[in-house]
Amino acid sequence: MNRRMVFYVTGQIVLLEAILMALPAVVALIYGENCFWSILATIAVAVLLGLGLTLLRRPKNQTIYAKEGFVIVALSWVLLAAVGALPFWFSREIPCYVDGFFEMASGFTTTGASILTDVESMSRGLLFWRSFTHWIGGMGVLVLMMALLPSGSGRSIHMMRAEVPGPIVGKLVPRIRDTAKILYLIYLVMTLIEVACLLLADMPLFDSLIHAFGTAGTGGFGIKATSLGGYNTACQWIITVFMLLFGVNFNLYYLLLIRSFRPVFTSRELWVYVAVAAVATALITGNILSMYDGFGEALRHAAFQVSSILTTTGYATTDFDLWPTFSKTILLLLMFIGGCAGSTAGGLKVSRLLLLGKTVTRDLRRLVHPRSVGTIKLEGKRVEDPVVRSAGAYLVLYFALFAATFLVISLDAFDMETNLSAVAACINNVGPGFALVGPAASYAAFSPLSKLVLSFAMLLGRLELYPLLIAFLPRTWMKD
Repeated sequence: MNRRMVFYVTGQIVLLEAILMALPAVVALIYGENCFWSILATIAVAVLLGLGLTLLRRPKNQTIYAKEGFVIVALSWVLLAAVGALPFWFSREIPCYVDGFFEMASGFTTTGASILTDVESMSRGLLFWRSFTHWIGGMGVLVLMMALLPSGSGRSIHMMRAEVPGPIVGKLVPRIRDTAKILYLIYLVMTLIEVACLLLADMPLFDSLIHAFGTAGTGGFGIKATSLGGYNTACQWIITVFMLLFGVNFNLYYLLLIRSFRPVFTSRELWVYVAVAAVATALITGNILSMYDGFGEALRHAAFQVSSILTTTGYATTDFDLWPTFSKTILLLLMFIGGCAGSTAGGLKVSRLLLLGKTVTRDLRRLVHPRSVGTIKLEGKRVEDPVVRSAGAYLVLYFALFAATFLVISLDAFDMETNLSAVAACINNVGPGFALVGPAASYAAFSPLSKLVLSFAMLLGRLELYPLLIAFLPRTWMKD
């Protein structure tokens, strides 16, 4: 383990967070809010911590293998949440530090679960920081660092593979830094387009930025008690469309830019993703038709909530906890499916489920025809056996951690629906669940222990389990 390099890169991430916090500090200054001083104090803490970790000099041995990549990603994300919670705690807008950590773990992991019971009383500067963490965490803060800072491509790919969601992660172009730049440029342009569309739909600038951050990162932090329910129909449809767009594999957008259309329109993952969204919307629309004034309104709410839950964004236009059990069951299933690999969405990912489905089909065929040699292909490429095995192992580990988390938070003695949906919403980075954690409620009632456990469930889900688990193994830190 190259511990010196691990701490050096982690320190760089904390310093980058200090730089990014200048934006909410400017917002607080514009609105003349006292939280400016809390943000400024946090920037000072982040700078001191970052400099302490980097020790003001670059390590001689800059080797980063897969193990170091996993540990860097895990430590960086935990520290991002820990430092990011400080302005809420310093300002006393969130008096309990554990609550602040939960809020920031939810922000950076783009979960959108909140402990706030009166979000509209929060200062604009901290509301901006809260939602800006969605945008930072959506594409990945280490990917952002790679795009901004010079680094060797040999060591960067391990960090990118540990942070970018999906069973298979590769480079768009030969240099990993150029890949990071391309991803973030696409991400930024799409965000700006959404802001422009929302402004044209008469949403105020501050609100447009907040909701664009939440949509781009598929996070879901809102600034109103009714989430998106208080905005006009045009705004709701715009966000519906952009939630679906940000749930698509960003590699496909790059292929469109270079006019390589065939791989895009023949993408099995994309078509399954679209089909799931369309079928779920149709089924829910029919199920809730009697609850709203006409087909148009029912379709709007159904399409919005399907897009929100499938992409694990978590926004709401209505209290879907009041919907019939059939519709709520569909939404619960969508929480587990999630978006496409290589997108900002959470969940198990469509590609991983496709891979598992193909594996089951191949094994069934081998039972009938023992001599058959079945190969598994995904997006026209052969998937190697180690990747297939890792997808199965991931699913087993996923449900084991799901069960463990569910068991621990059951100590709070809430009802089964609350606890089950809370774990599903956190580990899949969705945000709102059902019952006591529904779209009209919050996670405030959980105990500090449950909040910490759910915070780490969010981190596990965003980093796809392995980085955080590897970082906590004692053997990981032993010298090679």
